[in-house]
Amino acid sequence: MSFSKRNDTLYIDTEALSTLALVQEGLLHPVTKLMGEKEAKEVDETKRYKGIPLPFSFIFSPKGKRNQENIQNFKKGDRVTLISNSKEVGHLIVDEVFKIDKDERLKHIYGSNDLSIPAIKRAAKRLGEWAVSGEYKVEYPKIKENIELVKKTIEEKNAKNVSAMVLGANPITRAQERVIREALSQSDLLILFLIKPFTKEGLPFEIRKKSLEIYTQNYLPSQRVLIVPFENSYIFAGYNELILDALLAKNYGCNKIIIGRNHRGLGMLIDKEEVNTIFDTFKDINIDVNLVDEYVYCDICKTLVNTHTCPHGQHHHIHYHHKPIMELIRNGILPPTILVRKEISAHIIASLFPNRFKRLQETYDMLIPNSGLLENKNEEDFYIKLMELYQTSSLT
Repeated sequence: MSFSKRNDTLYIDTEALSTLALVQEGLLHPVTKLMGEKEAKEVDETKRYKGIPLPFSFIFSPKGKRNQENIQNFKKGDRVTLISNSKEVGHLIVDEVFKIDKDERLKHIYGSNDLSIPAIKRAAKRLGEWAVSGEYKVEYPKIKENIELVKKTIEEKNAKNVSAMVLGANPITRAQERVIREALSQSDLLILFLIKPFTKEGLPFEIRKKSLEIYTQNYLPSQRVLIVPFENSYIFAGYNELILDALLAKNYGCNKIIIGRNHRGLGMLIDKEEVNTIFDTFKDINIDVNLVDEYVYCDICKTLVNTHTCPHGQHHHIHYHHKPIMELIRNGILPPTILVRKEISAHIIASLFPNRFKRLQETYDMLIPNSGLLENKNEEDFYIKLMELYQTSSLT
């Protein structure tokens, strides 16, 4: 069916569809619908909705010339077809049409409307000047499947203490591994919500997911860990992300959320009072928050240490910043094993640089000691063994 000339349609991308589905399925409860003008203004002013903290209103203002023209012509009671990727994905019954202030909307979400910031610039391109509210229904099976998986796992494990961590694992570092272990030691079940953004920044999602699986399946009691894709739309931004993460975790069935002190949302809060205020809001969401201190590698202690318990100065500390680690990876360099586990580095480099060696097997056989049996090896095997050679210390 052709939708190009219809005036009862709205065209949305997968990011908008995912966000609508997130609310529809109750993962940001008590938000269950699109807000009208009066309700939206009240939420933006009070930062609360039905007694629960909410950093900004949930409205629908899809950009695009045809979308904006259609919205302005909608009347109360109209049935609007929602189209994504040339397919009908749902409908909306119009209740109200109203104009929005884009600059104010950006400030509510990000705390700024500075378009020189890439994330804000990207969000601005998504916003129209007119919004439409009303009851809606969308089809997006991925989120339903995730909800069913989490519910089933909690029931099967009879888990009473369910913790959540939201992470990018870009890549997963030794410091993140330590936090995951500590969280698991205090939980019947640990749910790792792996961020799946709608941008192409960082490592591809499937590489990050496989890396996380390598760690959990080989080095943890994996039956007590569940990895769940978390499609991270632009509304999960800035320090507001902490509140939305908590709502999401609570509505998935978790009673605790683990947050690191180097969380990007916390990094935007300079004032200690602001940090305290953010964590006070978790009481109303009815979820416990565990704020984890930063871990570093100390070249005196020769191990991972908590920055609050290590007696040595910062000049002895190696921090687990993702940016320099990713710089090594982008250049095809295996990160040191004190930063990233060798099995994970091997998987990432082999995935990003396939068929790198013209004579892989020959190179492997000539460099790597073996048991006397010749076996075909892949690039991941080669990188793991190469890293072990790097770790040989008798001649250094």
